[in-house]
Amino acid sequence: MTPVFCRMLVVTCLMASFLSSCKLMPKEEEKKPAAPKDTTVIAGPDWVKQSNVYEVNVRQYTPEGTFKAFATSLPRLKKMGVDILWFMPVTPISKTDRKGTLGSYYAVADYKAINPEFGTMADFKQLVQQAHDSGFKVVVDWVANHTGADHPWLTQHPDFYNRDSTGKAKYVFDWTDTRDLNFDNKEMRDSMIAAMKYWLQETNIDGFRCDVAGEVPTDFWKACIQQLRKVKKVFMLAEGDKGELHTAGFDASYPWDMFQTMKKVAAGERNALSLDSVLMRQDSTFPAGAIRLYFTSNHDENSWNKSDFGTFPGAKHAPFAVLTQTMRASLPLIYGGQEEPVIRAISFFEKDNIGFKNYARAPFYTTLLNLRKRNTALATDAAFRKVSVGDDKALYAYVREKGKDKVLVILNLSNKEQTITIKDSTLTGTPMNLFLGAKEPFTLNHSFNIEPWGYIVCEY
Repeated sequence: MTPVFCRMLVVTCLMASFLSSCKLMPKEEEKKPAAPKDTTVIAGPDWVKQSNVYEVNVRQYTPEGTFKAFATSLPRLKKMGVDILWFMPVTPISKTDRKGTLGSYYAVADYKAINPEFGTMADFKQLVQQAHDSGFKVVVDWVANHTGADHPWLTQHPDFYNRDSTGKAKYVFDWTDTRDLNFDNKEMRDSMIAAMKYWLQETNIDGFRCDVAGEVPTDFWKACIQQLRKVKKVFMLAEGDKGELHTAGFDASYPWDMFQTMKKVAAGERNALSLDSVLMRQDSTFPAGAIRLYFTSNHDENSWNKSDFGTFPGAKHAPFAVLTQTMRASLPLIYGGQEEPVIRAISFFEKDNIGFKNYARAPFYTTLLNLRKRNTALATDAAFRKVSVGDDKALYAYVREKGKDKVLVILNLSNKEQTITIKDSTLTGTPMNLFLGAKEPFTLNHSFNIEPWGYIVCEY
């Protein structure tokens, strides 16, 4: 038997059995039960509810590929309706095992410095200030899962890394230019959180998009986000598709399941009803109202998987883009260049200027972004209700509603013309057809046709 605590009431114990089960302990050294740790998750910012995200690839955005050059685009993006600017990693890139000439942004060489390719720390701070002055929020990409292959921690803190049987720092997947961090090491965890706090305090950014967040232990994120929100009420976006990331404190996460299903619908491999199956799976594994980052493309999908010019080409792009902007609890993402549109894969490890010229798709996005800003029916906490207006295997229709605001969305997710019939009395009236710019007279049993891959957005 191992004693826990015992207070000595007499100087001499008279019984040997008592001596064998009791430790002498002066009163002043008595241990008290440890106070429970504070595990409360501090809520994120309210401004996310009717926001959108625009991903910035600084290297490829302008011929110069610098912060100062990007800053000239702020007025245009403001006019388009962009809210949150997400910058791909702005930290220096490791040279050891570098991929290509310029390397991957995600092979971090220093967590507290700026990639000289983009400018200086002073340049970045100035850009953040300019963005804030224009009404934007600023988020930077954070790579907590691994560092680059020559990060100082490899020599200064070798126990910060997972190592193989020969003692070499490991890397996962085909990320040969990176080294895998060891989250069993508390000092490493503390150092990571300190580095993230540094960016909040030094540059006044508004949050982080966390790379491969689902590969990092959830308990780290919970402790990390709790600490960060003591500094500032930051917005946290997880590249991960797990409900527990939300209970750890993330505001939004990646809906990979939905994205893959959208691709299959676009390819004709699934029908529109399959989207409901995804929502049902999400309802069983995610907290109610979990915000999801909907997109048709991002840096990975563009460079490696031909999105959205390959997976949602031509006329197929628009209905799925409308879906990303209007779906329940959605936080829509636009990847820089989609408003052009860029219909090629942008190089990842080399200089490859986007080459903005016409911004041909910008009016389409502007219409959707401005609707989201002014109409609470598209807020992340607004109600979502499916409605049937015809062949449910082809037509995906739903109503978003909050208070007196209501928006009807009808998408033809097929390559055939479909007939729409208004069968729900709650849809009758004369709502504004957003893309026609005219009132739409909806009466009960009224029928009309919609073209292949067509879309209708009506504001009541």
